[in-house]
Amino acid sequence: MSQKSGANGTAVTEFILLGLVETPGLRPVAFILFLFAYLVTVGGNLSILAAILVEPKLHTPMYFFLGNLSVLDVGCITVTIPSMLSRLLSQKHTVPYGACLTQLFFFHLLVGVDCFLLTAMAYDRFLAICRPLTYSTRMSQMVQRILVAVSWACAFTNALTHTVAISTLNFCGPNVINHFYCDLPQLFQLSCSSIQLNELLLFAVGFIMAGTPVTLIITSYAHVAAAVLGIHSAAGRKKAFSTCGSHLTVVVIFYGSGIFNYMRLGSAQLSDKDKAVGIFNTVVNPMLNPIIYSLRNPDVQGALWRMLTGRRSLT
Repeated sequence: MSQKSGANGTAVTEFILLGLVETPGLRPVAFILFLFAYLVTVGGNLSILAAILVEPKLHTPMYFFLGNLSVLDVGCITVTIPSMLSRLLSQKHTVPYGACLTQLFFFHLLVGVDCFLLTAMAYDRFLAICRPLTYSTRMSQMVQRILVAVSWACAFTNALTHTVAISTLNFCGPNVINHFYCDLPQLFQLSCSSIQLNELLLFAVGFIMAGTPVTLIITSYAHVAAAVLGIHSAAGRKKAFSTCGSHLTVVVIFYGSGIFNYMRLGSAQLSDKDKAVGIFNTVVNPMLNPIIYSLRNPDVQGALWRMLTGRRSLT
Protein backbone atom coordinates (compact mmCIF):
# COMPACT_ATOMS: atom_id res chain seq x y z
CA MET A 1 0.00 0.00 0.00
CA SER A 2 1.26 3.50 -0.80
CA GLN A 3 -1.00 5.37 1.61
CA LYS A 4 -1.92 5.23 5.28
CA SER A 5 -4.60 6.91 7.35
CA GLY A 6 -3.63 9.48 9.95
CA ALA A 7 -4.93 12.40 11.90
CA ASN A 8 -4.82 14.61 8.83
CA GLY A 9 -6.45 12.11 6.49
CA THR A 10 -4.55 9.85 4.10
CA ALA A 11 -0.78 10.23 3.90
CA VAL A 12 1.47 8.91 1.15
CA THR A 13 4.11 6.46 2.44
CA GLU A 14 5.76 5.74 -0.90
CA PHE A 15 6.05 7.21 -4.38
CA ILE A 16 5.93 5.57 -7.78
CA LEU A 17 8.77 6.62 -10.08
CA LEU A 18 7.80 6.05 -13.72
CA GLY A 19 11.45 6.08 -14.75
CA LEU A 20 12.90 6.95 -18.13
CA VAL A 21 11.11 4.37 -20.27
CA GLU A 22 7.64 2.95 -19.87
CA THR A 23 7.83 0.61 -22.90
CA PRO A 24 8.98 -2.83 -21.63
CA GLY A 25 10.94 -3.54 -24.82
CA LEU A 26 13.15 -0.48 -24.32
CA ARG A 27 14.10 -1.27 -20.72
CA PRO A 28 17.02 -3.61 -21.55
CA VAL A 29 18.43 -1.00 -23.96
CA ALA A 30 18.09 1.76 -21.32
CA PHE A 31 19.71 -0.51 -18.72
CA ILE A 32 22.75 -1.23 -20.91
CA LEU A 33 23.17 2.42 -21.94
CA PHE A 34 22.99 3.81 -18.41
CA LEU A 35 25.11 1.04 -16.92
CA PHE A 36 27.76 1.86 -19.54
CA ALA A 37 27.46 5.60 -18.78
CA TYR A 38 27.76 4.91 -15.05
CA LEU A 39 30.86 2.73 -15.44
CA VAL A 40 32.51 5.26 -17.81
CA THR A 41 31.77 8.13 -15.42
CA VAL A 42 33.01 6.35 -12.31
CA GLY A 43 36.04 4.94 -14.14
CA GLY A 44 36.93 8.27 -15.74
CA ASN A 45 36.63 10.32 -12.56
CA LEU A 46 38.48 7.78 -10.41
CA SER A 47 41.25 7.68 -13.05
CA ILE A 48 41.59 11.47 -12.86
CA LEU A 49 41.69 11.25 -9.05
CA ALA A 50 44.30 8.48 -9.09
CA ALA A 51 46.46 10.42 -11.58
CA ILE A 52 46.33 13.50 -9.33
CA LEU A 53 47.30 11.46 -6.27
CA VAL A 54 50.25 9.63 -7.83
CA GLU A 55 51.68 12.36 -10.09
CA PRO A 56 53.87 14.89 -8.18
CA LYS A 57 53.46 17.46 -10.99
CA LEU A 58 49.72 17.55 -10.26
CA HIS A 59 50.08 18.31 -6.55
CA THR A 60 48.91 21.90 -7.04
CA PRO A 61 45.79 23.78 -5.85
CA MET A 62 44.08 23.55 -9.24
CA TYR A 63 44.35 19.76 -9.27
CA PHE A 64 43.45 19.51 -5.59
CA PHE A 65 40.09 21.10 -6.48
CA LEU A 66 39.79 18.96 -9.61
CA GLY A 67 40.31 15.82 -7.51
CA ASN A 68 37.51 16.93 -5.19
CA LEU A 69 35.32 17.61 -8.23
CA SER A 70 35.94 14.06 -9.46
CA VAL A 71 34.80 12.65 -6.10
CA LEU A 72 31.64 14.78 -6.29
CA ASP A 73 30.90 13.59 -9.83
CA VAL A 74 31.10 9.96 -8.71
CA GLY A 75 28.78 10.80 -5.80
CA CYS A 76 26.25 12.69 -7.97
CA ILE A 77 25.79 9.85 -10.44
CA THR A 78 25.79 7.21 -7.67
CA VAL A 79 22.91 8.93 -5.84
CA THR A 80 20.56 8.48 -8.82
CA ILE A 81 21.66 5.92 -11.43
CA PRO A 82 22.19 2.66 -9.45
CA SER A 83 18.68 2.87 -7.95
CA MET A 84 17.26 3.57 -11.42
CA LEU A 85 19.12 0.54 -12.82
CA SER A 86 17.78 -1.68 -10.04
CA ARG A 87 14.22 -0.56 -10.85
CA LEU A 88 14.78 -1.35 -14.53
CA LEU A 89 15.84 -4.87 -13.57
CA SER A 90 13.20 -5.56 -10.93
CA GLN A 91 10.44 -3.52 -12.61
CA LYS A 92 9.53 -2.34 -9.10
CA HIS A 93 8.80 1.38 -9.35
CA THR A 94 7.89 2.19 -5.74
CA VAL A 95 10.19 4.27 -3.54
CA PRO A 96 9.54 4.72 0.21
CA TYR A 97 8.86 8.29 1.32
CA GLY A 98 11.99 8.35 3.52
CA ALA A 99 14.21 7.00 0.74
CA CYS A 100 12.87 9.65 -1.64
CA LEU A 101 13.74 12.47 0.76
CA THR A 102 17.15 10.91 1.47
CA GLN A 103 17.95 10.83 -2.25
CA LEU A 104 16.82 14.47 -2.56
CA PHE A 105 19.06 15.51 0.35
CA PHE A 106 22.23 13.85 -0.96
CA PHE A 107 21.62 15.03 -4.52
CA HIS A 108 21.31 18.67 -3.42
CA LEU A 109 24.25 18.28 -1.02
CA LEU A 110 26.62 17.08 -3.76
CA VAL A 111 25.36 19.51 -6.40
CA GLY A 112 25.68 22.34 -3.87
CA VAL A 113 29.31 21.48 -3.14
CA ASP A 114 29.85 21.42 -6.91
CA CYS A 115 28.57 25.02 -7.13
CA PHE A 116 31.03 26.35 -4.57
CA LEU A 117 33.92 24.18 -5.70
CA LEU A 118 33.66 25.58 -9.25
CA THR A 119 33.81 29.04 -7.67
CA ALA A 120 36.93 28.11 -5.69
CA MET A 121 38.52 26.89 -8.93
CA ALA A 122 37.75 30.24 -10.61
CA TYR A 123 39.29 32.07 -7.65
CA ASP A 124 42.36 29.84 -7.94
CA ARG A 125 42.78 30.78 -11.64
CA PHE A 126 42.32 34.46 -10.75
CA LEU A 127 45.10 34.32 -8.16
CA ALA A 128 47.41 32.25 -10.38
CA ILE A 129 47.13 34.63 -13.37
CA CYS A 130 46.42 38.03 -11.78
CA ARG A 131 48.35 37.70 -8.49
CA PRO A 132 51.23 35.31 -9.33
CA LEU A 133 53.70 36.79 -6.80
CA THR A 134 51.44 36.12 -3.82
CA TYR A 135 49.73 33.00 -5.24
CA SER A 136 51.56 30.45 -3.08
CA THR A 137 50.66 32.23 0.16
CA ARG A 138 47.10 33.18 -0.78
CA MET A 139 46.33 29.66 -2.01
CA SER A 140 48.16 27.66 0.66
CA GLN A 141 47.09 24.16 1.65
CA MET A 142 45.21 25.61 4.62
CA VAL A 143 43.27 27.99 2.35
CA GLN A 144 42.43 25.12 -0.02
CA ARG A 145 41.08 23.00 2.83
CA ILE A 146 39.08 25.92 4.23
CA LEU A 147 37.49 26.58 0.81
CA VAL A 148 36.48 22.91 0.50
CA ALA A 149 35.18 22.77 4.09
CA VAL A 150 33.12 25.97 3.59
CA SER A 151 31.73 24.53 0.34
CA TRP A 152 30.53 21.41 2.19
CA ALA A 153 29.08 23.45 5.07
CA CYS A 154 27.09 25.77 2.79
CA ALA A 155 25.85 22.88 0.64
CA PHE A 156 24.85 20.87 3.71
CA THR A 157 22.83 23.82 5.04
CA ASN A 158 21.12 24.24 1.66
CA ALA A 159 20.28 20.54 1.27
CA LEU A 160 19.02 20.23 4.85
CA THR A 161 16.87 23.36 4.47
CA HIS A 162 15.09 22.00 1.38
CA THR A 163 14.69 18.51 2.86
CA VAL A 164 13.19 19.81 6.10
CA ALA A 165 10.95 22.25 4.18
CA ILE A 166 9.55 19.54 1.91
CA SER A 167 9.03 17.16 4.86
CA THR A 168 6.53 19.67 6.25
CA LEU A 169 4.31 19.31 3.16
CA ASN A 170 1.39 16.88 3.10
CA PHE A 171 1.22 14.24 0.39
CA CYS A 172 -2.25 12.74 0.48
CA GLY A 173 -3.35 12.17 -3.11
CA PRO A 174 -1.42 11.26 -6.27
CA ASN A 175 1.96 9.64 -5.68
CA VAL A 176 3.19 9.05 -9.25
CA ILE A 177 6.40 10.89 -10.20
CA ASN A 178 7.10 11.18 -13.92
CA HIS A 179 10.87 11.07 -13.42
CA PHE A 180 13.68 8.64 -12.58
CA TYR A 181 14.73 10.23 -9.27
CA CYS A 182 13.16 12.35 -6.52
CA ASP A 183 13.59 16.10 -6.86
CA LEU A 184 11.85 19.27 -5.69
CA PRO A 185 9.81 20.26 -8.80
CA GLN A 186 8.22 16.81 -9.09
CA LEU A 187 7.40 16.58 -5.37
CA PHE A 188 5.94 20.09 -5.36
CA GLN A 189 3.37 19.00 -7.94
CA LEU A 190 2.18 16.10 -5.76
CA SER A 191 1.75 18.09 -2.55
CA CYS A 192 -1.70 18.63 -1.04
CA SER A 193 -0.35 21.63 0.90
CA SER A 194 0.40 25.10 -0.38
CA ILE A 195 3.89 25.12 -1.90
CA GLN A 196 4.16 28.91 -2.18
CA LEU A 197 6.61 29.21 0.72
CA ASN A 198 8.65 26.26 -0.58
CA GLU A 199 8.94 27.83 -4.02
CA LEU A 200 9.93 31.16 -2.52
CA LEU A 201 12.53 29.35 -0.42
CA LEU A 202 13.87 27.54 -3.48
CA PHE A 203 14.21 30.79 -5.43
CA ALA A 204 15.72 32.69 -2.49
CA VAL A 205 18.25 30.02 -1.52
CA GLY A 206 18.84 29.23 -5.20
CA PHE A 207 19.72 32.86 -5.81
CA ILE A 208 22.34 32.64 -3.05
CA MET A 209 23.58 29.17 -4.04
CA ALA A 210 23.78 29.91 -7.77
CA GLY A 211 23.76 33.71 -8.04
CA THR A 212 26.66 34.33 -5.68
CA PRO A 213 29.01 31.72 -7.24
CA VAL A 214 28.13 32.85 -10.80
CA THR A 215 28.84 36.48 -9.89
CA LEU A 216 32.18 35.54 -8.32
CA ILE A 217 33.11 33.35 -11.31
CA ILE A 218 32.27 36.11 -13.81
CA THR A 219 34.21 38.67 -11.75
CA SER A 220 37.23 36.34 -11.50
CA TYR A 221 37.30 35.62 -15.23
CA ALA A 222 36.76 39.29 -16.17
CA HIS A 223 40.01 40.05 -14.30
CA VAL A 224 41.68 36.97 -15.84
CA ALA A 225 40.66 38.01 -19.37
CA ALA A 226 41.98 41.54 -18.81
CA ALA A 227 45.28 40.17 -17.48
CA VAL A 228 45.68 37.64 -20.31
CA LEU A 229 44.95 40.21 -23.02
CA GLY A 230 47.75 42.27 -21.52
CA ILE A 231 50.27 39.47 -22.15
CA HIS A 232 52.35 40.36 -25.23
CA SER A 233 53.42 36.79 -26.03
CA ALA A 234 50.90 34.78 -28.08
CA ALA A 235 52.23 31.56 -26.54
CA GLY A 236 51.73 33.03 -23.06
CA ARG A 237 48.15 34.05 -23.84
CA LYS A 238 47.40 30.60 -25.25
CA LYS A 239 48.81 28.85 -22.17
CA ALA A 240 46.84 31.09 -19.80
CA PHE A 241 43.58 30.64 -21.68
CA SER A 242 44.07 26.86 -21.97
CA THR A 243 44.17 26.48 -18.19
CA CYS A 244 40.84 28.34 -17.92
CA GLY A 245 39.04 26.93 -20.98
CA SER A 246 38.24 23.54 -19.45
CA HIS A 247 36.89 25.09 -16.26
CA LEU A 248 34.73 27.61 -18.16
CA THR A 249 33.26 24.82 -20.31
CA VAL A 250 32.27 22.84 -17.20
CA VAL A 251 30.81 25.98 -15.55
CA VAL A 252 28.62 26.81 -18.57
CA ILE A 253 27.28 23.24 -18.87
CA PHE A 254 26.69 22.87 -15.12
CA TYR A 255 24.93 26.17 -14.51
CA GLY A 256 23.07 26.16 -17.83
CA SER A 257 21.35 22.83 -17.16
CA GLY A 258 20.78 23.66 -13.47
CA ILE A 259 19.11 27.01 -14.15
CA PHE A 260 16.90 25.48 -16.85
CA ASN A 261 15.80 22.76 -14.43
CA TYR A 262 14.88 24.88 -11.40
CA MET A 263 13.71 28.12 -13.00
CA ARG A 264 10.76 26.37 -14.69
CA LEU A 265 8.71 25.71 -11.56
CA GLY A 266 5.89 27.93 -12.76
CA SER A 267 5.13 25.63 -15.70
CA ALA A 268 1.77 23.92 -15.34
CA GLN A 269 2.95 20.48 -16.39
CA LEU A 270 6.37 18.93 -15.97
CA SER A 271 7.09 16.91 -19.11
CA ASP A 272 9.58 14.48 -20.57
CA LYS A 273 11.86 17.48 -21.18
CA ASP A 274 12.54 17.42 -17.46
CA LYS A 275 13.78 13.85 -17.74
CA ALA A 276 16.19 14.99 -20.47
CA VAL A 277 17.45 17.82 -18.24
CA GLY A 278 17.69 15.31 -15.37
CA ILE A 279 19.87 13.04 -17.52
CA PHE A 280 22.06 16.03 -18.31
CA ASN A 281 22.43 16.94 -14.62
CA THR A 282 23.00 13.45 -13.25
CA VAL A 283 24.75 11.60 -16.10
CA VAL A 284 26.11 13.85 -18.85
CA ASN A 285 27.76 16.48 -16.61
CA PRO A 286 29.70 13.98 -14.43
CA MET A 287 30.67 11.97 -17.52
CA LEU A 288 31.88 15.01 -19.48
CA ASN A 289 34.03 16.50 -16.71
CA PRO A 290 36.94 14.00 -16.86
CA ILE A 291 36.81 14.07 -20.69
CA ILE A 292 36.93 17.88 -20.81
CA TYR A 293 39.75 18.17 -18.28
CA SER A 294 41.87 15.37 -19.76
CA LEU A 295 41.42 16.25 -23.45
CA ARG A 296 42.55 19.84 -22.95
CA ASN A 297 45.30 19.13 -20.44
CA PRO A 298 48.63 17.56 -21.45
CA ASP A 299 49.70 17.22 -17.79
CA VAL A 300 46.66 15.06 -16.97
CA GLN A 301 47.08 13.09 -20.21
CA GLY A 302 50.73 12.41 -19.38
CA ALA A 303 49.91 11.37 -15.82
CA LEU A 304 47.15 9.01 -16.99
CA TRP A 305 49.44 7.48 -19.62
CA ARG A 306 52.27 6.94 -17.11
CA MET A 307 49.80 5.44 -14.66
CA LEU A 308 48.46 3.02 -17.29
CA THR A 309 51.92 1.99 -18.51
CA GLY A 310 53.40 1.79 -15.00
CA ARG A 311 56.08 4.39 -15.66
CA ARG A 312 57.23 6.83 -12.99
CA SER A 313 57.24 10.58 -13.40
CA LEU A 314 60.68 12.13 -13.94
CA THR A 315 59.78 15.13 -11.74
